Amino acid sequence: MTAPAAGYPTLRVARPANDLAALHRFYCDGAGFSELTSFDHNGYQGLILGFPEAKWHLELLREEGVEAPRCNSDEHLLVLYIPDDQLWQTAIDRMQRHGYKPVPSHNPYWDDAGMTFEDPEGYRIVFQRRAWTL
Repeated sequence: MTAPAAGYPTLRVARPANDLAALHRFYCDGAGFSELTSFDHNGYQGLILGFPEAKWHLELLREEGVEAPRCNSDEHLLVLYIPDDQLWQTAIDRMQRHGYKPVPSHNPYWDDAGMTFEDPEGYRIVFQRRAWTL
């Protein structure tokens, strides 16, 4: 497989949110993401989180006066493939050091070589100790 061409788009995964401060703690302090930017305009507040060198990021969006529904499925997952054992363990230790406890995955595949954590609004992130392959 060849490296992606420079013309490939950047992926943004966007989802509604309620408590941006709690989610910032979960994804930045716990999961190790960086806050790439934030915004507050036209009745919307948001955070753009990720890793500066990555071609993807997560947008958490709060709309003024609107209560976002809690996640309604254990299969709403962000999966981070971390094949390096030491980096994987560092990620798990950081989550637990910040008070986040692993939860069993709905699909047992993710527990075979990974660990799942649930954010304050019910969405899940899996730290998978594998390389991603087609």
